[in-house]
Amino acid sequence: MKVLLTGANGYIGRRLKQRLLGEELSLRLLVRDPRSLSSGIDSRAEVVQGDTFNRDSLRRALEGVDVAYYLIHSLQSPDYKELDRQSAQNFLEAAIECGVKRIVYLGGLGVKEHASEHLKSRIETGEILSGRPDAIETVWIRAGVIIGSGSASFEIIRHLTEKLPMMVTPRWVATLAQPIGVDDVISYLARARDIRCDGNLIVDIGSEQMTYKEMMLGCAHALGLRRWIVPLPVLTIGLSSYWLNIFTPVPYNVARSLIEGLSSEVVVQNDNARKYFPDIHVMPFSEAVERAISEMENNQVYSRWSDAGGSAVDLWETNHRRDPSSAILLDRQSIPLGDVSEKSLYDTFCSIGGREGWFGYELLWEIRGAIDKLLGGAGLNRGRRDPRSLRIGESVDFWRVEDLVENQRLLLRAQMKVPGKAWLEFRIQGGEFIQTAYFHPRGVWGRLYWYLLTPLHYLVFGNMIRTIYERAKNTNGEKR
Repeated sequence: MKVLLTGANGYIGRRLKQRLLGEELSLRLLVRDPRSLSSGIDSRAEVVQGDTFNRDSLRRALEGVDVAYYLIHSLQSPDYKELDRQSAQNFLEAAIECGVKRIVYLGGLGVKEHASEHLKSRIETGEILSGRPDAIETVWIRAGVIIGSGSASFEIIRHLTEKLPMMVTPRWVATLAQPIGVDDVISYLARARDIRCDGNLIVDIGSEQMTYKEMMLGCAHALGLRRWIVPLPVLTIGLSSYWLNIFTPVPYNVARSLIEGLSSEVVVQNDNARKYFPDIHVMPFSEAVERAISEMENNQVYSRWSDAGGSAVDLWETNHRRDPSSAILLDRQSIPLGDVSEKSLYDTFCSIGGREGWFGYELLWEIRGAIDKLLGGAGLNRGRRDPRSLRIGESVDFWRVEDLVENQRLLLRAQMKVPGKAWLEFRIQGGEFIQTAYFHPRGVWGRLYWYLLTPLHYLVFGNMIRTIYERAKNTNGEKR
C-alpha cells in the first residue's frame, strides 16, 4: 500500500509518521521543508517538498497513492478559515485526479449548529473532504480534547493546574467533553487506512465523559497537588483568553479560538469507533495524564503543538526565514575558537532557552517575555521540547529554529511581538565563534524599537557570547 502523510511535522503527524514507519507499507511525506524531518528519513520514506497550495507539488505527492492522510490546519494564521477551505478543496480535487482510494482526516468533535468558529472550520474541512463520495472514500476521525505530552489542550490544563492553587474560571468549566489519549488517536488513525466500510465514514472517538473542571482536578491529583476551582459567570471570552495567554504557553489568538470552543459540548455522537475498531480500547483520562507527565519528566516529548505553526502561504517567510541577509540592522560579535572544540561550542549554544535560560540577564528576558504575553504573544513559557537536542521548525521559548547545521550553525527566528522581523544566529566559521542578532524593521517604529534597545543589546548579547564560550571551554576541558 502506498500511503501519503501530510502534516508530518505537526503534533499528531510526527507521532503518526513514527507508527507508519514501523508498518508494512510504502510511505510518502509531503512537507514544505524537508530539512525539518529527522535525519535519515529519506532512506525510510519518500519525501516530496511542497504544500496543499501548490497544485503541482500536490499532484506529485498524490500520484500512485492508495490512502492519503490529511492532517493540516492553519489555526495560527488570522485568515485560517479561508486557508483551510482552500487547502481542503485543493487536496480533494488532486486526490480524485490522481486516483487516490481513501482520504483519512482528523477533525474535532462537535455539532455544527452550536460549534465555535474554530470548530466550524474543522467541520467544514471534513465536509469538503467528504464532498465527493462518488469518486473517493473519506474516513473522518473526530476527536475532542487530546491528552498527551506537548498537546495544546494538556499544556493549558497542566500550566493552569501547576501555577494557580485557586482558579477563578468561566462557566465553561462545567461543559462536558470526552478527552482521549494521544496514543489512542494515533492507533485509530493508523488503523483507518485499511478498515472495511461502504463509502464515507465518520468515527467519533473519546474516553469517559467529564467536565473541564473534572479534567483540571484530575490533572492536579496526578501531579500530587490540591486545587480549588471557583466558576464565575462574569468572565467573558476575551478575558478568559488573556487569562490563558498569561498563565499558559498559548498565544492570545490560539487561546481565543480554544476558549470559544470550550463553550459547547464536544462529545461522541456515534458508535462507529466500537463497530469498526473493536480491538482498540481507549485508556481512561487518568492514565493518559500520567503517561503525559511521565514523558515530560523523562524528556521523552516527541512532538509539541507549537512546533509546526505559521502560515503556509506567507511567501515572505518562506523566502527569507533562513536568510536574514535582508536585515537592515544587526549586532555582530565574535571570539576566536582557540582550543575550544566546535562540538563543545555547538552543543552549548544549542542548549539555549527553556530551563537553561539565555546565558545571563535572565530578569531582562523574563521582563521581555512578560511584555510579549501582555501583547498576546507566546512569551517565554513555551520552553523547549528537549533540554539538549533541537529540530528545525520547533519552538524555543518565543523563538523558532529555522536552520541547524551540526557543529556549524543555529539560526533562531523571533516569534515575539516585535515591529519587524528578527533573528539570532550562532555560527562557527573560519576559526571563529560568531553571534549575530539581525533585525528587519517595519517602518519608523521598528527602527525606533531597535535603537531604544541598543544599550540593552550591548549588555545582553555581549554577555551571551562570552558565557557560551566559557561554558564550552569548561566542557571541553572536562572531556579532555
